[in-house]
Amino acid sequence: MAINRDFRGDNRARETRVNERIRAREVRLIDEDGQMIGVMTSGQALSMARERGLDLVEVSPMATPPVCKLMDYGRFKYEQSKKENEARKHQKVSELKEIRLSPRTDDHDLSVKVRKIEEFLGEGDKVKVGVRFRGRELAHPELGRQLLEKIVAELKSIAVVERPPIMEGKIMSLIVTRAPGWEPPKKVAPVPRSRKNSHGPATQASAADDASTETEPSSRPAPVPVEDQEDQAEL
Repeated sequence: MAINRDFRGDNRARETRVNERIRAREVRLIDEDGQMIGVMTSGQALSMARERGLDLVEVSPMATPPVCKLMDYGRFKYEQSKKENEARKHQKVSELKEIRLSPRTDDHDLSVKVRKIEEFLGEGDKVKVGVRFRGRELAHPELGRQLLEKIVAELKSIAVVERPPIMEGKIMSLIVTRAPGWEPPKKVAPVPRSRKNSHGPATQASAADDASTETEPSSRPAPVPVEDQEDQAEL
């Protein structure tokens, strides 16, 4: 019995055999709905595929006998390519970010750097943390090592050291990556502030004034006609 071997090497992808390219004499056939039909010759299986307007695809070549399935191979390849493209779109490519320090970095600046490292790790990136030495600082590399160890301690629950501290010229650096199982905290969307209507109270007050003006009777005396005023003067 012929064995389906790939002499090109284990790292090479095996080509899918379709229709006449299937070399096995007998195959175990599965229909387009996933139901097992049974063992038959490859010629019989190919004839059945032709009758149904489908392709005969070898899905498990290492089985005995090889397993073949009836399907629309062109449509299958199209859907498979579409899924791969969608997965590639959502795949995050990890980048190597870099944070620079000096042996004289104070605690406040160090806290800011640690938060930035945490942000990079939350985005799925690796971070290279380096301490640059200048002048006489090169005589005290232990200061840089202590600073890096302090950062690792701050990131203990969220990061792991991928590469321990090494000296590269005037820079001592290490690489940290995201700790397995750690997820960054979700950002809470800010609650929109309600806009106050600066004209609202004034408008309501003016409306109330208008209403009071209309409803309240006038306290001023009624004007006297001119003729009545002359009569009163003669008397």
